[in-house]
Amino acid sequence: MTRRNAKSTFEQAEDDFLTLRDQMLLATLPHVPFDGWNERALAAGEQAAGLGAGAAYRAFPDGLADMAAHASDYFDRKMLERLATIDLASMKVRERVSWGVRARIEACAPYKEAHHRLLGHLAMPSLKPLAVKLAWQTCNRIWYAAGDEATDFNYYTKRGLLFPVYTTTMLYWHADPSANYEDTWGYLDRRIADVMKIPGYQARIIKSLARLPNPLHFLKRSA
Repeated sequence: MTRRNAKSTFEQAEDDFLTLRDQMLLATLPHVPFDGWNERALAAGEQAAGLGAGAAYRAFPDGLADMAAHASDYFDRKMLERLATIDLASMKVRERVSWGVRARIEACAPYKEAHHRLLGHLAMPSLKPLAVKLAWQTCNRIWYAAGDEATDFNYYTKRGLLFPVYTTTMLYWHADPSANYEDTWGYLDRRIADVMKIPGYQARIIKSLARLPNPLHFLKRSA
């Protein structure tokens, strides 16, 4: 077997694993609003997926936290697919970032109640580091989609500025009853405007990040 064929085989295995995880996630999400983010919903998803006994374990060998991490990655990928259809290059940076947050929320919208349960699961004290890691990864991907290629300290400051905007806007959306989530988009615009105009805000964000569980030393490797 040549090196090229071996690489192709490995890549195919990765693709197959990703497909299995996506199938299991999408089969499970409809059950989460009724059962919660728990083993009961995962078992119902396994049955609904029709992939055979043990499919849930094969897809998420580390259990519910593994599924939570994959759900975040799935919604990120849908966000990036949406952003790829938008002419971000013609926009100002703040507009690109705003569209990134909006696209992420729109990716979650078909599964709003399930996503609400996901946030509740990630709010468990033992999962706080994972919750921070996943939100940071989303902010990282939004900035890259916006065209940011910073590798110096600006890498952290830009994502640190977006982090509270993204997380609070997501929480606002979950409580938003307005048509087409117009109140959420207005809130998002105000938060981004606040970040742009408040002197010293960046320094305060950096200081607050120092108090978070610190997965940031390895998060930069997540794209």
